[in-house]
Formats: sequence, C-alpha cells, structure tokens
Amino acid sequence: MATGHIPAQRRVVKVLVAGQILGGIGMGATLSLGALLAAELSGSSAWSGMAATMSTLGAALVAVPLARLAQARGRRVSLSTGALTAGTGAVLAITAVTVNSFPLLLLALMLLGAGSATNLQARFAATDLANPRFRARDLSLVVWSTTIGAVLGPNLFGPGEVVGAALGLPPLTGAFVFSLLATVAAALVYSLGLRPDPLLTALAGRAASAPAGPPRGGLAIVRTNSLARYAVVVIALSHMTMVALMSMAPIHLRDHGATLTIVGLTISLHVAGMYALSPIFGWLSDRIGRLPVILGGQALLLIALTIAWRSDGSQTTMTYSLIFLGLGWSASVVAGSALVSEAVGVHDRAGLQGFSDLSMNAAGALGGALAGPLLISVGYSGLGVTAMVLVAVVVASSLARLASRRV
Repeated sequence: MATGHIPAQRRVVKVLVAGQILGGIGMGATLSLGALLAAELSGSSAWSGMAATMSTLGAALVAVPLARLAQARGRRVSLSTGALTAGTGAVLAITAVTVNSFPLLLLALMLLGAGSATNLQARFAATDLANPRFRARDLSLVVWSTTIGAVLGPNLFGPGEVVGAALGLPPLTGAFVFSLLATVAAALVYSLGLRPDPLLTALAGRAASAPAGPPRGGLAIVRTNSLARYAVVVIALSHMTMVALMSMAPIHLRDHGATLTIVGLTISLHVAGMYALSPIFGWLSDRIGRLPVILGGQALLLIALTIAWRSDGSQTTMTYSLIFLGLGWSASVVAGSALVSEAVGVHDRAGLQGFSDLSMNAAGALGGALAGPLLISVGYSGLGVTAMVLVAVVVASSLARLASRRV
C-alpha cells in the first residue's frame, strides 16, 4: 500500500465505524421483534423463523447489486443506498402491523435485510486501502463498531413502546422508529464522509500501475480459485449455524416464560459476542493466520451447540449458548472475510465480496427457514444437534486445507 493512503485509510475507518454504529442500532432495534411479529401476524410460531429468513433473503438479494454499484460508483453510493433501503423497510414494517398484513411484514423484513447487507459490505470497505499486514485488523475494527449500536438496539424495545404509544403506533412497532432514524443518519454519514471514495481510489491506483480487463463475477472466481471457494464456504456455513439458533431463541425464551425485556437483554449479549471481541480475532488472524482462527471459531460454535443440545430452557443456559454462538461466528467471519479480500486482486475484489455476502445471506435464509419446523419437530436441543453437521463440514474443509499446505 502506498504511504499516501495511510491518512486516507484512517479517515475511511473512522467514517465506517460511525456508520456501523448507526447501522447497528437500526439492525439491533428490530432483531428480535421480527420473529415475534411474524408469529403474531401469522398466528403460528412455525412462521416465526420467516423473520430471519426474509431478512437474510433480502440481504442476499441486494448483496450482488450493492457490490456492482460499489464497483461502478464507489462505496459511498453503495453503502448509502443500502442504508436508505433498510429505512424504507422500517416504514413498511410499521404499516404492516397497522393493517395486520403478514405478507407486507415479510416484504418489510426483506427490505430491512438491506441494512445487514450494508453492514457486511462496510467491513470490506475497510480493506480497500488497508495495508495487507493489517487488513484483518482494520476489517475487524469496523465489525467491532457494530457492537455499540447492535447491543443498544434490542434494549430500545421499552423506550420504543413509549415512543410508539406517543405516536399512536401499534404495540411492538415503536422500535422501528429508532431503526428508521438510525438508517437515515447512517446514509448521511456514508454519503458525506467517504470522499474521496476508498474503492474508486484503490481501483484508480491499480489501473495506473497495471491495467486489467473487465472484472470477473464472484461465481467465476470461486470456480477457479480454491482459496476464494474455501473462504466463501466458511462464512456461509458459519452464518447459517448462527442464524438457525439465534432466530429461534426469542421464541424458545418466550415459551419458557421470559419477558420481552429478558429476550432483548439475552439477544444483546449474543450480539455483543458477535462483535465485541472481533478486534482480537482480527489481530490473531494477522498474527497466527486465518485458518487457526477459523478452527477456533468452529470450536466456539460447537460449544454453543452443545450447550443448546443440553439446554433446560433457562435464561442462564440460553445466554451462555448465545454468547458462544456469537463468538464463534465472529472468529469465523472475520478470518474468512480477510481471506475473501486477499484471495483476488482489487480489480476482482468487489465481485467476490458481493458473491460471498450473497452466499452468506442465502445460507442464513435457509437456516432460518428450516429452524422453525425443526424447533417444532425436534425442539431447540435437536436444532443444536442438527447444526453440528455444518460445523463438521467447515472443520473437515479447514483440516484438509491445512494438510495440503503442509504438503
């Protein structure tokens, strides 16, 4: 990385951190409410998993368009567009509950998923001008900053109900007001702060030193690049494991007598596990390598699933499980994302990043869709055992890659 990029990289990371804090509030304020509203409007807990499914499906659908928009017009336009799309989803969610429309709620949750896609793309924006020696660290700092908003968000349920009542909104919709305000503010931060644009700056520098042909699509890259393929699989399956367990946690807690405040607190601790220690995992990824951190992340996921398997439904047990679930997700996604960013040159990076986010969210959508029926048929403990298969696939792939490197 050229020395002249150092001040610019520091500024970019600061802007991304501010945007992620706001985006985290927008995401966290409605994270658990989606499952509760889906069960209420549909009339069955079996549909509760559709909240996470539609949110992750929405994130999957916009991942590649946002990446292409970033490639063409830069991160500034792409990230602000994604944040505003999520704000539109918050408005539709309030409308859906007001008119008691389950299909409209599903559409709203899809649009809110654009906020998740935006937060995910922001972590890659931190690598555009980063020094390769500190790429995982810079990426993890942006991931970490989501902690502040995402932990604060679920605890806005109570204040949201007060605000909603004052505005004459239906119950459980007040938090969406905070989500709307936060996503609009995030769009402004990205739009005003990312000047000059980090990705366009990196692409201009690459074109000046070594002109390249048209950028390749992510699918074409993973077909021929084994490192890119491995990184995408790690991120996708780790995310699928996390979504499957997390999406059913509010329903499981409520069925065992937990109040809305307790549900919000438990989810906050889970989200803290997802983001709070990400700088440590980023530092470890730079120091000891990506693969060892990925294997450590899978070990943490296995601990979480084992606790869920042996769970008695108590809040304490659920909290431990969800914290380990968040930590395992963090280690795996931070290290895997660093691999995605360095598997190809900057010219092809946005395409691979978009495909990685598409795969990640598609896997999460599938995990959320399957989690509801599994919860009814085999219970929360059976859901934990089933998810162990995903961890086994990642561990086997990682060990095979380590063995091939030694050879």
